[in-house]
Amino acid sequence: MSRQTSRPANDLNQRLDLMNNIRTNHLPNAGNTIKKKIDKMPAILTDIQLKNLDNHKYSSEGSTILDPLFQPYWKWLLCQIPLSIAPNLLTIVGLILNIVTSMLFMIYSPNGDQELPRWVFFSCAFGLFFYQSLDAIDGKQARRTNSSSPLGELFDHGCDAISTIFVTVSFAIGMELGKDPWIMFSMVIIGMSAFYTAHWQTYITGCLKFGSIDVTEAQATIYLIYLWNSIIGSSIWLYKLPILNLELRYVPFIVAFFGSVSSILSNIKTISKGGKGKNGSSVADSSIVFPIFPLFLFVFLAFSIASKSQTVYLDNKCLYLVTFGIVWAKITIKLIVAHMTKGEIFLLDSCLIGPILLLLNQYFSYIIPEIIVLCFCLILATIDLIKYCSKVCYQICTHMNIYLFKITPVSSPVNKGH
Repeated sequence: MSRQTSRPANDLNQRLDLMNNIRTNHLPNAGNTIKKKIDKMPAILTDIQLKNLDNHKYSSEGSTILDPLFQPYWKWLLCQIPLSIAPNLLTIVGLILNIVTSMLFMIYSPNGDQELPRWVFFSCAFGLFFYQSLDAIDGKQARRTNSSSPLGELFDHGCDAISTIFVTVSFAIGMELGKDPWIMFSMVIIGMSAFYTAHWQTYITGCLKFGSIDVTEAQATIYLIYLWNSIIGSSIWLYKLPILNLELRYVPFIVAFFGSVSSILSNIKTISKGGKGKNGSSVADSSIVFPIFPLFLFVFLAFSIASKSQTVYLDNKCLYLVTFGIVWAKITIKLIVAHMTKGEIFLLDSCLIGPILLLLNQYFSYIIPEIIVLCFCLILATIDLIKYCSKVCYQICTHMNIYLFKITPVSSPVNKGH
């Protein structure tokens, strides 16, 4: 009897020993391997930029209409989060869920012209609301745990940039704007441009300005529309307005378009008044105009490639917009980094290799099927963005002696190899 009962116990002990062995020997080695690879990558931030980052302080102005209404809910949610949870961990979890639920739109409607199942709308509404909630409390969690740092601000804005891609593309899909390819294209590009110009003016003035109607209101409108579609259905958006003879689904697009244009013009007006640097220059004492050129180059490449080809965009709308969205995210995150480290802006970047390959393939009469080149561009741009973000975060963590997804203990020194 004792022999029979000892076997399961021995088996369990062996399994536990095996698991502990994996944790102690294999997982750290895997982590150390990644750290070593990142450490060997060429430095992105200079010593001067890292020192400038030490002196950086977050500055913002303005409050949106809905922010005060959401504050009680955000405060309640914050109290449910354990003090051991790092702020950046909240941000990245929200972003991942937002991306996953947004990708459901792209799976069920690759060209943004098909009606979506109701549960997909509900999933995306939840994903966006969840992201908005965690994005709103990550800064509060940082102050609550005394772990505020410039890295948190950079990580937050970087995740916002990536989220913008999937939110704008999925919203266009939800409104079935793929039936009008260039309306879908313009909506996504104008949304990205509005986000870019907001951080452009921050690079000039040193202060992020919020309007009465801003990101919170835009996100709330989107997930309320999704929630409506999940309960009532999306057929109402096909209703034609009597006098204008315009389908109702164009109304959100028109509101979003003019709202984004208004935001862009407001940012440009602020920029035109001069910056925080010497003689009205940027925070880096550089030109206040030059940051527009990387955006112009991006828009030019995105439009020229899409308009010249008969298939690469029209047959792969979502894939095309996400690919160029990843390219745009790298350009935008570099602008945010330049603001926080008082660095310069450069026109050319490795993220443009993919679009240039598409352009060359068109020039040489499509020697490679465009869909293959487009997929390669997506992979290339994604790897390039991940490498850039990983190195920047690693440099900041090492310099400031902090962790990315873990709260640094105050009482004990931290190993700088993050």
